[in-house]
Amino acid sequence: MSVVFRALIAVSALAGIILLLDYTHGDGGVFVYFTVQSSVIIAVVSASATIWTVPAWVRGAATLYSCITGTVYHALLANPSSPFHVVDSGAHAPHNLLLHTVTPILAAVTWLFVDREPVRWWFAAVWLCYPLAYLAFALARGAIVHEYPYPFVDAGELGYGGVTISALGFTVAFFLLGLLLIGLGAGVRRLLRQQQRTRVEDPAGV
Repeated sequence: MSVVFRALIAVSALAGIILLLDYTHGDGGVFVYFTVQSSVIIAVVSASATIWTVPAWVRGAATLYSCITGTVYHALLANPSSPFHVVDSGAHAPHNLLLHTVTPILAAVTWLFVDREPVRWWFAAVWLCYPLAYLAFALARGAIVHEYPYPFVDAGELGYGGVTISALGFTVAFFLLGLLLIGLGAGVRRLLRQQQRTRVEDPAGV
């Protein structure tokens, strides 16, 4: 079952990237976005996990990045009431649905209900290395080309002080999201173990 779900994640992420490239007529600039980078990560990790043993903390990291993509998009970028709302002409295109909705949901469901492997809580902090590295990349690139991939890292509009405030908020939010994935995963494992013990002790359900 886990192989099937991992394959579905990889196919969804890869299809989303391919459709996005088709939508943008092969514009390689799309790889600047966290959405695309995180989709590459989850696709590679999930595809690899169908063949080899990939450590749970690595799969957890890829899951978090995919969930960050979905959460930030729906809560901020696609939300008209958000100060970071962005009008996207391709909002209802297939690539958008796959990258921002289908893949994150598949990743979360697989992590919580299919794989169910324990991960230490402090990995939620380790997993922040990539988002922080992405922030540094976006700011360094922006300083050179004067263009930023997302409004909340736009130092030209917000200033570096504003970006710092945003970054601190996102860092805390992403850490809590990582803890949530780890905690919910542990809770699901405990619940399933209790149900299994109940079935063994009382197979007739009496």
